[in-house]
Amino acid sequence: MTDTALETTRALGRQLIDEFGKGWSRAKVDQMMAVFAPDAVFVETPFSEPIRGDAVRAYWADVPAHQSEITFTSGEIFAAGPWFSTEFKCVFRRRRTGEWIDARGAIFCETNGDKITEMRMYWHRQ
Repeated sequence: MTDTALETTRALGRQLIDEFGKGWSRAKVDQMMAVFAPDAVFVETPFSEPIRGDAVRAYWADVPAHQSEITFTSGEIFAAGPWFSTEFKCVFRRRRTGEWIDARGAIFCETNGDKITEMRMYWHRQ
């Protein structure tokens, strides 16, 4: 892969993860979903069953109902072919209990065109 292709993938990854993170921080499911292809695959944790299409939206639809005061940050974007990855941190308050949650991990995404076709998250929460 050429340096130009890697930079293109890194720039796309930065754009997509920033938009996803802004949507998560604002609890705006439509904004989060805008980065995904219609038939995208999502894997929440390494041993989770993959979900596809409308099930991805259903998964993220719980964010506005259960999370508040959300802060999302991500690290450097690494690229290889159509894949990019980054570390992330998401801190939020549970609406029901008021408990603070600190989730940290890594996100690995495959892209096609300007959309995410697969997102895998590996994370831990405290």
